[in-house]
Amino acid sequence: QVHLVESGGGLVQAGGSLRVSCAASGRTFSNAAMGWFRQAPGKEREFVAAIGRNGGLTYYADSVKGRFTISRDNAKNTVYLQMNSLKPEETAVYYCAARTVVYLSKRADEYAYWGQGTQVTVSS
Repeated sequence: QVHLVESGGGLVQAGGSLRVSCAASGRTFSNAAMGWFRQAPGKEREFVAAIGRNGGLTYYADSVKGRFTISRDNAKNTVYLQMNSLKPEETAVYYCAARTVVYLSKRADEYAYWGQGTQVTVSS
């Protein structure tokens, strides 16, 4: 079992930066591939980024490549998403998710555990 709690969301101007965090509890965290997703009002949840258990492998949605960075600190049971050059259309609730296996995935249905989400609002 993995329990996830996101934090760090807020209001930022277009072009600004924000870092969101995901604190995990549970003995399997260090073996789990982790991901970030986002969901805007009226839209489907979409993949943002994923990271392997050791942090050596990462995977990004094309729309965020070069601007967002996913990282993890297994000693702190925490995953981060650093977001730079944010755009108003990236306003959404950002969710952290954990898989039960080590392999990365961009499919939401392949993640077993989810946090409650943190709101990120990008003003124009």
